[in-house]
Amino acid sequence: MLDANLKTQLRSYLEKLTQPIEIVASLDGGEKSQEMRALLQEIAELSTQITYTERGAGARTPSFAINRVGTAVGVEFAAIPLGHEFTSLVLALLQVGGHPIKIEESVIEQIRNLDGDFHFETYVSLSCQSCPEVVQALNAMSIINPRIKHVTIDGALFQDEVEKRQIMAVPTMYLNGEAFGQGRSSVEEILAKLDTGASARKAEELNEKEAYDMLIVGGGPAGAAAAIYAARKGIRTGIVAERFGGQVMDTMAIENYISIPETEGPKLTAAMEQHVRHYDVDIMTNQQAVALKPGKLIEIQLANGATLKGKSIILATGARWRNINVPGEQEYKNRGVAYCPHCDGPFYKGKRVAVIGGGNSGVEAAIDLAGIVAHVTLLEYAPELKADAVLVRKLHSLPNVTVITSAQTTAISGGDDQKVNGLSYKDRTTDELKHLELEGVFIQIGLVPNTEWIKDVVKLSRFGEIEVDNKGHTSVPGVFAAGDVTTVPYKQIVIAAGDGAKAALGAFDYLIRSSVSEEEQAQASALAA
Repeated sequence: MLDANLKTQLRSYLEKLTQPIEIVASLDGGEKSQEMRALLQEIAELSTQITYTERGAGARTPSFAINRVGTAVGVEFAAIPLGHEFTSLVLALLQVGGHPIKIEESVIEQIRNLDGDFHFETYVSLSCQSCPEVVQALNAMSIINPRIKHVTIDGALFQDEVEKRQIMAVPTMYLNGEAFGQGRSSVEEILAKLDTGASARKAEELNEKEAYDMLIVGGGPAGAAAAIYAARKGIRTGIVAERFGGQVMDTMAIENYISIPETEGPKLTAAMEQHVRHYDVDIMTNQQAVALKPGKLIEIQLANGATLKGKSIILATGARWRNINVPGEQEYKNRGVAYCPHCDGPFYKGKRVAVIGGGNSGVEAAIDLAGIVAHVTLLEYAPELKADAVLVRKLHSLPNVTVITSAQTTAISGGDDQKVNGLSYKDRTTDELKHLELEGVFIQIGLVPNTEWIKDVVKLSRFGEIEVDNKGHTSVPGVFAAGDVTTVPYKQIVIAAGDGAKAALGAFDYLIRSSVSEEEQAQASALAA
């Protein structure tokens, strides 16, 4: 199953094992069991530290456990972890085998001190790029604290469980048999839900931090670039964000970032974070900014009650998927209403779905889904599609795609099972109301800037974007902004990164001029005295 190059790389990684591990598989005579057996046997042959055994059919078949010999340490996969989850498999092998887990020591100690028994089940799809973060976080936690157990479940392999639990979006986490959470989650985010006192302790810690010369709010390309440029100036730099990477983490294929012909969002995010950590930057993630207070020292108030201060601030909070705001959208979110075709598309195999939005993201989503689902209907509000011509030609070549233009979505409906069963729209050329019977709706109508929390402080455009000058300065002295959250046109990764660098240079120039002005004022006061 693994090609020669991949085997060579994996053999090199497995040389880092310091403790023996055993792979124990639950298999039957099915095709997927044979596929899993082939993969696991190939892996076991790559290291003398690995033994492989089978135990016959179990509660979930096919599945396998990776255990540290003679201990309670281990993780479990009810999946054939290839695709995006192959990295999760490699990390599990290494970490169960004694390789250090790259988590801050304070976080590791917090995991060790969790009181209770926690059995996590995470449902994933192998095409989901958001899932590995959750899988790797819970695997690491279970290795650190054996009272935490974790199994990764491929929804495509265990459709009966998916149907029973009505799972229509991934990743979906269950804890001790009860729904725990959906969507991308870091170790810190999971810990915050398990350790209820963690938020207060973190707030106390953040409140004690000294003021930064430059404090960046947001961890996407603009925020990362700003942090690097600021740190290289030798000034006290901090970056506070809900998560590192922002929208980039949800981007499947990136082929237009200069010098990198092809990559994926999580890989680029990891590289950005590694670059930022190369410098003396205080990184504070899993923190949401809720208010900005101007002043000589500008304050950023966080959702946990903490306050951070900076002599200059760079706002790089990015944007998020735009909602269509029709009846049924929120009611059926993750039960037929979805926003990520790569993550959730496999759950609609053989079903009829709609894509709302005729720009590049909508057309690309329809093309991707057409290879999975029975039929795709793409609805566009305007009289014609707005996507690039090459994408439109590809879309029209697909036999199971219908394109409807001048269509205004009016409602999303559901059935007694609380899942989507249809979509209503108005034909804008005739005002006729029409209805489609389907089982999924993917919304792809662009982005909205994350500026609600500063709308009464910083001047915004009519679209809610932060207005900036050619140095990234906002209407508030000392407050700069960069990236997709601003009025700068063309929301692209490379533009956001350049914009972050520009804002950092602008803010540094502001700091220099402010300090000179203060010195002049002090000298003038001394002379007057």
